[in-house]
Amino acid sequence: MSIALVILAAGKGSRMKSDLPKVLHQIAGAPMLVHAMKAGAILSPEKQVIVAGHGAEAVEAAAKAYDPDATVVLQEEQKGTGHAVIVTREALTGFEGDVVVLYGDTPFVQPETLERMVAARKDNAIVVLGFQADPSEKYGRLVMQGDTLEAITEFADASDEVRAITFCNSGVMLIDGKVIFDLLDATNNQNASGEYYLTDLVEIARNKGLSSTAISCDASETMGVNSRVHLAEAEAAFQARARQTLMEDGVTLIDPTTVHLSHDTVIGRDAIIEQNVVFGPEVTIESGARIRAFSHIEGAHVSRGATVGPYARLRPGAELAEDTHIGNFVEIKNAIIDEGAKVNHLSYIGDAAVGTKSNIGAGTITCNYDGVFKHKTTIGKNAFIGSNTMLVAPVTVGDDAMTGSGSVITKDIEDGALAIARAQQVNKAGMARKLFDMLKLKKKNISKGEK
Repeated sequence: MSIALVILAAGKGSRMKSDLPKVLHQIAGAPMLVHAMKAGAILSPEKQVIVAGHGAEAVEAAAKAYDPDATVVLQEEQKGTGHAVIVTREALTGFEGDVVVLYGDTPFVQPETLERMVAARKDNAIVVLGFQADPSEKYGRLVMQGDTLEAITEFADASDEVRAITFCNSGVMLIDGKVIFDLLDATNNQNASGEYYLTDLVEIARNKGLSSTAISCDASETMGVNSRVHLAEAEAAFQARARQTLMEDGVTLIDPTTVHLSHDTVIGRDAIIEQNVVFGPEVTIESGARIRAFSHIEGAHVSRGATVGPYARLRPGAELAEDTHIGNFVEIKNAIIDEGAKVNHLSYIGDAAVGTKSNIGAGTITCNYDGVFKHKTTIGKNAFIGSNTMLVAPVTVGDDAMTGSGSVITKDIEDGALAIARAQQVNKAGMARKLFDMLKLKKKNISKGEK
């Protein structure tokens, strides 16, 4: 059965106290909307429709950045969840598969849960996702008769008997696409809020002789984000789950609570991640690599057996081959560090290629930016770059070549050559004492108010 994914993302989120649409606030480096889209992707949807409202242009840009084929429709007035799905009518014209309704501010519904909803569809027109909660919580209740969902009753409208039910409504639904708009057309806004509710579809379907059911998931999957406090709680929940998954997959996290992951971090088994490491988006760490403490990595690929840190920074485009060493206070940006090469301390390597088994001395800088353009530095294999070398790009250092410490390299170095580029040292006898005496006198006169 084909699937259409509808994600409701029109709310302003006034409790966020923000000009940014609520669904664009980030968890683990990605907007909440993208988390919902990623969860739905497991169903290989034929159509993906985002219902936008407040900040629609920004919402559309974020949706299409993740999936260029996504359709974004506008809900100009927010008249409830039922109305939000009604505005997808044109986008879903001719579609007769199943429609899954998710929420852009409920980012943690798991892909396997959605697969279970699809499996529960069978002869039911509607499948609702529920969760267990304390009876004191004011969620809508799912009234079940065996496997049949009889009704969704809002807490305010529920009797004491119904309030005692602990099976609660998440809002997530799967609906038969052949009947969804017939059911929605039968809703009304004759209620205290004056809104059209998606939850009314269960009763409408029953009156039309159509059955509904509900499945349960862990309550953590249904966490909604409505404030900055909720956002922080959601971030913590994501990190805890992601860390646990990595460790279960064979990754060592020496102090898990201090490691911060991105929504798309990939780490291979037997990798070791030390304390206080931050992963930004688009990072892959291969099996057996070690990331040492206090390192920050984004947009980078670290190969098997490589060591990074402590206190290292890998920026987008950093590509580390096997058995490379990147040490403390080293920054790598848009550079390929080939197999066995070492950049052990206090260096910046940007827009560069470093050959196999080359050694980059402390304080080396690739001077890649001229104020307008970025230029490339190429270092061959088995080269030795002396400490405090400035490589003024574009420049090439050949295989087996060497630079003298403190050199400013502005010309290419051929294979096997030693380049020394320093100003000639001149020692002037007694000049240091004279200079110090002059400066001390000047300081004394300034302290007396003299010029």
